Amino acid sequence: MQVPIFTVDAFTNRPFCGNPAAVCLLENDLDEDLHQRIATEMNLSETAFIRKLHPTDDFTKSSRFGLRWFTPANEVPLCGHATLASAAVLFHIKKNPNSVLTFVTLSGELKTRQEKDHIVLDLPLYSTYPQELQEVEELIKAATGDMIVQDLRYSPDTKKLLVRLSDAYERSVLEELQVGAQRFLSAEKTGKVKGLILTLKGKPNGKDKGHDFYSRYFAPWYGVLEDPVTGSAHAVLSSYWSVADWERKKCLGYVQGEILFHSSASAQNLKSCIPAE
Repeated sequence: MQVPIFTVDAFTNRPFCGNPAAVCLLENDLDEDLHQRIATEMNLSETAFIRKLHPTDDFTKSSRFGLRWFTPANEVPLCGHATLASAAVLFHIKKNPNSVLTFVTLSGELKTRQEKDHIVLDLPLYSTYPQELQEVEELIKAATGDMIVQDLRYSPDTKKLLVRLSDAYERSVLEELQVGAQRFLSAEKTGKVKGLILTLKGKPNGKDKGHDFYSRYFAPWYGVLEDPVTGSAHAVLSSYWSVADWERKKCLGYVQGEILFHSSASAQNLKSCIPAE
């Protein structure tokens, strides 16, 4: 069976920027082990597999599909940028005319829609809870060295640890921080952390107006040392920052970019909107 595979750069309109994802269109069921073998060979942070929910479904006409995501190491329950990439393939390559596409995933139903020249993805918001430093102190030390940590939170739904650095730091400190993410594997003793977020409060009234926060994301547990732009991490970050230090905001502006392995052009300016309660 031939499997068409597309490589899509999400969160950008320029080549070699954003976050690349592979997208596979499955006309028929694929052997379980082949999902992982393909993702390992593609060697991108995520490879998405779109499957038909019914034999009569059509990639050019249907509005609901199954979707799974694999890193080079294993399957993950949620991936934002690979979902956007999947929608882009259906909207732009397959010319699917539906205004809204729904993906059935391990994290529930995810909806994507076209708005002018953009694709909008609705992600769930994941709450965070206070995390005791002592339990993850070795991991924090491996990630931040002697930097001051202002807040420490954990998202049990996503198994992500959120580390907020001191507000006294500038954006450049986060960007220039040398992080050896491979060390996280031995430093994490609890077994509950599968992703680590470093985040810093923005200065919306400073030179980087419109940026409420900055972040970097590391997931060596999934075979991804650092992810350039991470939709799933922002489902945690948006929940946290929408209530941290200021009145709940409807929309947040933020920047995430992988510093060590990509040029600064891959740092992305993004926006998330929080539904009213």
